[in-house]
Amino acid sequence: MSVTPEARLEELGLVLPPLRRPAGHYRGWTTAGDVLHLAGQGADGHTGRLGADLGVEQGYAAARACALNLLAQTRDALGSLDRVAQVLVLRGFVACTDDFVDQPAVVDGASDLLAAVFGERGEHARTAIGVRALPKGFAVELDAMLRVR
Repeated sequence: MSVTPEARLEELGLVLPPLRRPAGHYRGWTTAGDVLHLAGQGADGHTGRLGADLGVEQGYAAARACALNLLAQTRDALGSLDRVAQVLVLRGFVACTDDFVDQPAVVDGASDLLAAVFGERGEHARTAIGVRALPKGFAVELDAMLRVR
């Protein structure tokens, strides 16, 4: 990729939100060698359950907002998104009704954003899981692991 992730973020007109405070006794990120582990991130203003209160488009927007929170944690940990060598794993948890089955389409909101910012380095393995409830009533929560330089 000839354009850096930081430059690409600016090109896309995206501004990272302030860091979210942890909802409990944990850190927003930790490192082990060249792997950055990002704690689960919800997104303020994106609450409710898919299949009851929200549709796939609203869930997609929630996942995208969660991904911006992950990127804010990444910048806090590394000083710059340019230090990301590869997004390894993204896990998405979607608060939904028992019959909602479009979790992958919801989590695409985050996957699409990561690919837009990092190019090939943003392609990742992924899990999209439906759950009954998430902390603070969030519609989506994401966590991730990144390889860093």
